[in-house]
Amino acid sequence: MIPLIPSVEFDAALVRKLNKMGPRYTSYPTADRFTGEFGATQYRAAVERLDTVGERVPLSLYVHIPFCESLCYYCGCNKIITQDKTKSAEYLSYLSREMALQAEVLGERRKVDQLHFGGGTPTYLSDAQMDGLLGQLRAYFDFAPDEAGEFSIEVDPRTVTPERIATLRRQGFNRISLGIQDFDPAVQKAVNRIQSYEQTIDVLKAARSSGFRSISVDLIYGLPLQSVESFGPTLDKVVAARPDRIAVYNYAHMPQLFKAQRLIKAEELPDPEAKLAMLGLCIERLTAAGYVYIGMDHFALPEDDLARSQREGRLQRNFQGYSTHADAPMVALGVSAISAVGASYSQNEKVLSAYYQRLDAGELPIARGITLHEDDVLRRTVIGRLMCDFELDYAGLVLPQGAAPQAYFAEELERLQALEEEGLLSLDDKGIKVSMRGRLLIRNICMAFDQYLHAPKQEGPQPARYSKTI
Repeated sequence: MIPLIPSVEFDAALVRKLNKMGPRYTSYPTADRFTGEFGATQYRAAVERLDTVGERVPLSLYVHIPFCESLCYYCGCNKIITQDKTKSAEYLSYLSREMALQAEVLGERRKVDQLHFGGGTPTYLSDAQMDGLLGQLRAYFDFAPDEAGEFSIEVDPRTVTPERIATLRRQGFNRISLGIQDFDPAVQKAVNRIQSYEQTIDVLKAARSSGFRSISVDLIYGLPLQSVESFGPTLDKVVAARPDRIAVYNYAHMPQLFKAQRLIKAEELPDPEAKLAMLGLCIERLTAAGYVYIGMDHFALPEDDLARSQREGRLQRNFQGYSTHADAPMVALGVSAISAVGASYSQNEKVLSAYYQRLDAGELPIARGITLHEDDVLRRTVIGRLMCDFELDYAGLVLPQGAAPQAYFAEELERLQALEEEGLLSLDDKGIKVSMRGRLLIRNICMAFDQYLHAPKQEGPQPARYSKTI
């Protein structure tokens, strides 16, 4: 039995004081820093550099399936709402072309330790379509055995039956993520996502009986008509179901960026104090139930691989959030998908017609990206370790020309002094340690090391790029 130790401390006054806009750091530099100057030529160069640094490391694959049958008003994902199933068949034919192009760039069949299907709704595909897609992936890539690899899929419980869940397991998926958001009927109606508790729990039970190694569920607080009183029963039901991982996301209302959110009535949204109280409730209920706070929005049972990786210093972070394999080069397939290969990031065309047009021309559909320089790579390491370990050991850093960390990061450490005075962290000659009360505000701490955030601002109004840190 793994001993239960405190993993986070909720200080409402501190969160209220320090809450501000900031990146989620699924990458560094963040995606808003990508440019159109990066294309297929730069991507090929990144792959070539990757293969000159020694043994070919296993890959992580991400596959984006953009289709959904209905619109959830809160959603900020890249998706296409349609009930015309012929669109998915056309999309899969183009996905096959992209696979072939990627296989050509990557060379001989590469080993894959991690696979993630996201969307949209991956289960929009039929069983036969999923079989065909997985068969093509296995033809191009050498997948690790089931007991060693992590092969996950996002599932909308409204689109599957227990029998479909068993089929997904037979097809090779061993981890599953279920969208719940909230069980309250009024909230579900307000965001156009009607999903019964019974329907959801049947899918969760099917995943468990089918032998999925890990089951994750997603919740959202801050949705219209939510309150502490209404959200409590949802938390009780989720805790009773005992999923291995729970993600509790803060709803960021940004209708200027996401058209679907314009369908939400702003006057029905809970105020900041109500959202803060809901966050406190989530932390209280989940930690009392034995879940470990991993970071950001994520909780996991102590026996789960995510919690184990964090204890052992192996936890990583990528565009899918916290991961046990995120240090692997990630090759992403599909419209809008983002790859992370070596010292580079690259994103595919976001619009389906542009994605198809590039593939019709026989080109990788890369629209933008960035090549990291030495300082970017160093800061990516610093931010990654703080996000995953809540501490930074200077001895583990490789700095240019053997510079001392305290000298190289003098400005950053000066910025952190104010947060140290608030009790978020401690600084000494060996490194940085984030306190229990500072863990919720880890994004604020990481922002001190973000060179792009502290660059001189351009004149004129700046776009709202980020959500609040809490």
